[in-house]
Amino acid sequence: MAISYSYFEMTSRSSILIVKLRHHGDVLLTTPVARALKELFPECQVDFLVYEGMEALLKNNPDVRHIWTWNRTLRGVRGLWEHTKLFGHLWAQHYDIILHLSEQMQGALLARLLRPRKAIGMDYPKRRDFFWRSCFTNLIPLFPSDTRHTVEQHLAALEPLGIKIAAEQGRCRLVVDEGDRSSVQKRLKQAAIRNPYILIHPTARWFFKCWEDDRFATVIQRLADQGWPVVVTSSPDSQEMMMIASILRQVDSPRVLSLAGQLTLGELAALIEGARLFVGVDSVPMHMAAALEKDTVALFGPSKIQEWHPWMTRSTVIKASDYGPLLDPDAVITDTRERYLANIPLAAVIEAIEKVTGTK
Repeated sequence: MAISYSYFEMTSRSSILIVKLRHHGDVLLTTPVARALKELFPECQVDFLVYEGMEALLKNNPDVRHIWTWNRTLRGVRGLWEHTKLFGHLWAQHYDIILHLSEQMQGALLARLLRPRKAIGMDYPKRRDFFWRSCFTNLIPLFPSDTRHTVEQHLAALEPLGIKIAAEQGRCRLVVDEGDRSSVQKRLKQAAIRNPYILIHPTARWFFKCWEDDRFATVIQRLADQGWPVVVTSSPDSQEMMMIASILRQVDSPRVLSLAGQLTLGELAALIEGARLFVGVDSVPMHMAAALEKDTVALFGPSKIQEWHPWMTRSTVIKASDYGPLLDPDAVITDTRERYLANIPLAAVIEAIEKVTGTK
């Protein structure tokens, strides 16, 4: 890896805690930081602190020594007790460096109380107060909105350590567990789904990122009619499951298998790994597909595309804004039931898929 660095406080045996108290995709997009540290300093120890339930995307990652979790559902006396115990565990590690890559105050407080030699945070506009500044030895300026990828913003946190990494060298790492791989292969065999297959994940945690059900149904039917096995997935969330049911009611083919709501994140990673192509919207599985370097067709609505597009994989990004007026990303109410991808025409998605698969 052609990376420039200079000796600062970082040494080959430094212990580092990366704090990312956000959702699955955000956690996955921090893995290039750990990867860069371990490639430069193979003997350093890199730990993560993430929300409970997010650790699956770090499982088996050879760059990560230990994953600590913060249970954000705990309140009152029990919450105080459990978080105090966590603090005790973290204190015992004697971290040299803390990289707090999100805006949560818990991470800032830990950066202050754990007293590392270097504590690096982000200069979030909403956190420009005395307390936030006092928790860190360095604050990293944010890039102008929607100009650089989130991975690049994460990697910028290494600069106070004298480490500067070219964007194209900041690869994510997602490790597929052999048990998950075997489980998925068994499911596919039972359903008579053979490679190569196409994986379609139409849903997202936020509905404003979703395309129309009838159009996804048409894409799935067309692929099946062309002879492609198609596997459809979603999370077990009830609203996502309802969306999948609506789509599949409009599809009729023995080549289509729904595993919606049936997979762990590890099994989903294994399923993506074996796919010829991933088709989906701006979502965690899209970032997983990119980390696994899968061909990807991604549909985007009012998201900040330069910050969240598939990172370092062969991808076609289809933007609703290219086909008509679209709400500004900063104006979106995230829990709305509205969908904002209706501008994307069916023909554009079919053309992108057929360009990758070489079928018509």
